[in-house]
Amino acid sequence: SRSAVTLDELEPLVRAAEAAARNAGPAEDAQPLVTGGAAAPDFTDAPAETSSAVFADFAPALGEAFARARAGGRELYGFANHEMTSTYVGTSTGLRLRHDQPNGTLELNAKSPDRTRSAWAGQATRDFKDVDPAALDAELAVRLGWAERRVELPAGRYETLLPPTAVADLLIYQYWSASGRDAVEGRTVFSKPGGTRVGERLGTLPLTLRSDPHEPGLESAPFVVAHSSGGDQSVFDNGLPVAATDWIRDGELHRLTTTRHSAGLTGLPVAPAIGNLILDGGDPDRSLDEMVAGTERGLLLTCLWYIREVDPATLLLTGLTRDGVYLVEHGEVVGEVNNFRFNESPVGLLGRASEAGRTEKTLPREWGDWFTRAAMPALRVPDFNMSSVSQGV
Repeated sequence: SRSAVTLDELEPLVRAAEAAARNAGPAEDAQPLVTGGAAAPDFTDAPAETSSAVFADFAPALGEAFARARAGGRELYGFANHEMTSTYVGTSTGLRLRHDQPNGTLELNAKSPDRTRSAWAGQATRDFKDVDPAALDAELAVRLGWAERRVELPAGRYETLLPPTAVADLLIYQYWSASGRDAVEGRTVFSKPGGTRVGERLGTLPLTLRSDPHEPGLESAPFVVAHSSGGDQSVFDNGLPVAATDWIRDGELHRLTTTRHSAGLTGLPVAPAIGNLILDGGDPDRSLDEMVAGTERGLLLTCLWYIREVDPATLLLTGLTRDGVYLVEHGEVVGEVNNFRFNESPVGLLGRASEAGRTEKTLPREWGDWFTRAAMPALRVPDFNMSSVSQGV
């Protein structure tokens, strides 16, 4: 692949692409190029930009949070990032589409002066107007306070409260693994003899996993943007409109991701991937704090880290807890426990989850560099598999 950044470089790039196409064999996923749709009125305008102005109100508030942390004997670290990406799709069939995608993230770590206690909080945002550094610092202060008492626990299965960020990290990986073609060919957790598990109930809770390019606050491109073909995307689908899609509906597997080509091969509906992910169906009045209050004995996680696939047939994942695992007894957090390595399948977790709280926008800790537009509830899992103890902070 090659890229061009100046007008003089553009024509040689196009000619090189044409030559590469002539010399290549037929594309397996070849389809007629997408047609129709009104041209974007700003298609010929310059790309959208961000600037330091996006931090005009946020930066002073962040400074105040750092001052409060310092006065309270806490050390704060973190990253604040904002970018604007303009995507243009133009084809020989007349498509002239454009999408401007703002993307901002804030990650904060708080540590005790001796670095033995650590807590994390993060938030995704479009413009930093909805970010409250004081509230995040207050949350971190509470968690560092919890960690003043240390309890060592062995590996095992524990009732566990997964916060929205951890749920997002697990379900994003499930979403990336939901290729319809791979399922039909028997290579994924969504395969079954002779077909797929579409239509099968995955859990008892009436949860709906969905994507919608027009979801308020989580808006994403309303058309396919594929830089290359492979897996569940095809360059021949560029510009294809995408609409609200339920991947799991009321606990039942409803859709797997497909291109027009793979839909034709498998007989599944055309269902391109969309740039956000929402899990609905929990109790809209039930906060994570209220779920903690309703816990007799269990663990409360902060986030997950270093998630890797172990077995695609079951979507078994392994990874680590990080920056705070807390012991809950009789409805109250009574201390911090050691970190763990876990072994779990997100599909299995959805099947075993006994409670879901209200859905909230959240920043995935592990996948936040690639996927930030998510809204999830906290989940209660009665038997989360902590497979071994980890010595990390």
